[in-house]
Amino acid sequence: MLSVGLTGGIGSGKSSVARRLAEHGAVVVDSDVIAREVVAAGTDGLREIVDAFGTGVLRPDGSLDRPALGALVFGDTAARRRLEGITHPRVRARSRELAAAAPPDAVLVNDVPLLVEVGLAPTYHLVVVVETDRDVRIGRLVRDRGMTEKQAMERIAAQADDAVRRAAADVVLGNDGDLADLHAAVDRLWDRLVPYEANVRHRRRAPRPAEVSLTGADPSWPDQARRLAERIRHLVGDPDRRVDHVGSTAVPGLAAKDVVDLQLSVSSLAEADALADRLADGGFPRLPGDWWDSPKPPDSDPARWTKRLHVNADPGRPVNLHVRVTGSPGWRCALLLRDFLRADEAVRAEYLALKQGLAERSATVDEYAEAKEPWFDTAYDRARRWADRTGWQP
Repeated sequence: MLSVGLTGGIGSGKSSVARRLAEHGAVVVDSDVIAREVVAAGTDGLREIVDAFGTGVLRPDGSLDRPALGALVFGDTAARRRLEGITHPRVRARSRELAAAAPPDAVLVNDVPLLVEVGLAPTYHLVVVVETDRDVRIGRLVRDRGMTEKQAMERIAAQADDAVRRAAADVVLGNDGDLADLHAAVDRLWDRLVPYEANVRHRRRAPRPAEVSLTGADPSWPDQARRLAERIRHLVGDPDRRVDHVGSTAVPGLAAKDVVDLQLSVSSLAEADALADRLADGGFPRLPGDWWDSPKPPDSDPARWTKRLHVNADPGRPVNLHVRVTGSPGWRCALLLRDFLRADEAVRAEYLALKQGLAERSATVDEYAEAKEPWFDTAYDRARRWADRTGWQP
C-alpha cells in the first residue's frame, strides 16, 4: 500500500493535516498516540520506564507523569536515548500492526514527529512536511499547550530546523495562513495520493504528456534526485549502492523536460531482474519489454547496450530509472555525457539550442528523442576526446 510519512516541527499544525487526510479516507497511524498507548498504566513499557527513571515519573493514579519525565530527559542525551530504547521499539511494533490491519488499497499516513531526526524519510513513498513560521509556532505552543515562551523556544530548538526538514520533503505544506488555506493544500495533495496509490498497487506508470514541453532549469532538481536516490537505495537494501543523477536535469542551468533521470548500478541484468519487484513496490514499476540505449558508435553491438527501465508511479514526480550494469557502455555513456555537458559551457549552449529548436518542431516526445540522436553521436566522440585529455573517470 502507499505509505506516506507526515512530519513537522512542534506547533506546526501537523495534526490538522492528519485529520484532514483522515476525512478523505486515509488510514492515519499517529506515533504520538501510539507512544502514549505503549506506556499507559499497567503496560510493560511503563514498568520499564519506572525501573529506569524511578517512581517520581508516576502520577498518584499510577499513570505516567509526562511533564516530570520530560524534565528528566530534556537536555540529557543519555537519558533521552535510554527512554527511546524503551519506547521506540514498541511504537514501531504497534505501527506495523496497524499498517498490517489496513485495507490493501489504503493510503497509509504515518504521522511521525521525529521522522527526519531518526532518518526514516527514505522508507516512505512520499514525505510531507508541514512548515510554519517559528513565531507562529511559539504562539500556538504558549496558547494551546500552556508553555512559557522560553519552554516553547527550547522545544523548537531541540528538533530539526526547517531547512533540514525541507531537505527531506517531497511536499512542503505551508501553514502560516488560516485553516481553509491548509485544507485546500491538503485536498490538492490528496488528488495526487489517490492515483499514486492505485498506480503502486497495479504496478503501472503515472501518465505523462505526449507532447514535448521544456522547463527552465529548476535548482531543486538535484535535491529531488538525491531524495529519490536515497529511497531507491533503501528499496534495494544497500545504503552504499551507486545511484547517479543523469540526463538533462543533472546539468545545472540546462532547460529540460521535467523528468528526473536516475541510473541504478547493478552487477548484472539478472540482478536487475531480481530487484524489479522491490522497486515496483516502492513506486518505480518496470516498463515491460526489452530496452537498450542507442549504441555509440551507431554500428556497435546493440546487445552490449541493454538495460532495464523503470518509471514513476507518482503523478507528481516523473522519473526514469535506468538500471544498467556497472561499467557497461550505456552506464559509462550516461555519466560521460553528463559530465562533459557540465564541464563545457559552449557544448551546453549548443545542446540547449538544439533542444529548443527540436521541441518547437517535434509533435511527440518520441519524435523529439529520436531527433536528438545524431547530435549525441557526434557529442559522444567529442566527450571521449575530452575524457582522454582530462583523465575523466566515471
